Amino acid sequence: MNEEKFYEKTIKSDTIYDGKILKLRVETVELENKRYSKREIVDHQKGVGIIAFDGPDKIWMVSQYRKAIDKVTLEIPAGLVDPGELPIETAKRELQEEVGYFPEKVTYLFDMHASPGFTNDKLSFFVAEDLVESSLDLDEDENLTCKSYQITDLYQMVENGEITDAKSIIAIFYALRKINEA
Repeated sequence: MNEEKFYEKTIKSDTIYDGKILKLRVETVELENKRYSKREIVDHQKGVGIIAFDGPDKIWMVSQYRKAIDKVTLEIPAGLVDPGELPIETAKRELQEEVGYFPEKVTYLFDMHASPGFTNDKLSFFVAEDLVESSLDLDEDENLTCKSYQITDLYQMVENGEITDAKSIIAIFYALRKINEA
């Protein structure tokens, strides 16, 4: 692939909104054909998603209300990386806050870009195993419940359209593959 042909040179960048976890900017770019275009870009704070195994065939999930879609969702434990914090440390902290367990074993899997057409949102996935009870207080703006589920039941919930969160679907497919390989 010839990346030079697709490169867009930024001519101007204007910040429209600068919030707690995201920033919206509009960039004027020059295309390879010397034409100009605008790109609306959401800069988002880096996050982590945790596939936390509860035995060989169950993982922990979190239920919480999501205002953006105005409904309660079932998701893997996840959270934002604090400034100066390593993503693996975020994974350990978030699992303690949301599920009440500390992982003795944490393995980095891969990074995912949620929707690179308009955001640089990046999520690092980790597998957490050998969980030991050890809770931390939830963030003051979090209200959630947690429960471990059979991976096969979660897969069926994806198939039925009950789970629509992309990071959770990826995690469930990973976990299903892992138990099928065992």
